[in-house]
Amino acid sequence: MNRIAITLLSAVVLAPVAALADGHMSAAPANAEVYFVQPMDGDTVQSPFTVVFGLRNMGVAPAGIDKDGTGHHHLLIDTELPSDMSQPLPATDQVKHFGGGQTETELELPAGEHTLQLLLGNHAHVPHSEPVVSERITITVE
Repeated sequence: MNRIAITLLSAVVLAPVAALADGHMSAAPANAEVYFVQPMDGDTVQSPFTVVFGLRNMGVAPAGIDKDGTGHHHLLIDTELPSDMSQPLPATDQVKHFGGGQTETELELPAGEHTLQLLLGNHAHVPHSEPVVSERITITVE
């Protein structure tokens, strides 16, 4: 295959990926807030435990639904916020996706101290242009 054909093929294959990531940052209302209903910072819990997500001044919509003023939850466990907020959030053991629009989950963590943080993502799992992120809380699992 010659260089031009490879370049054209690369452009056709990569263009949709780039459009998903870079073209889909959404705006969130300036007063939007995401927070933990439970557990609270400093709580001691038994595993498994329930984590309840709160959201003010925005709506929850499942991944794939592109509606202004909405997003869905991502739970960050024992990790920092992503360094590049213009890209879709990865799905890992430390970044849990709730793309079905869920507002709570049962979580099982090993005994010890853990940090939890919420980050709202838009329909394409990309944080909003002004990220809607909770305070990081620390809990202890017995």
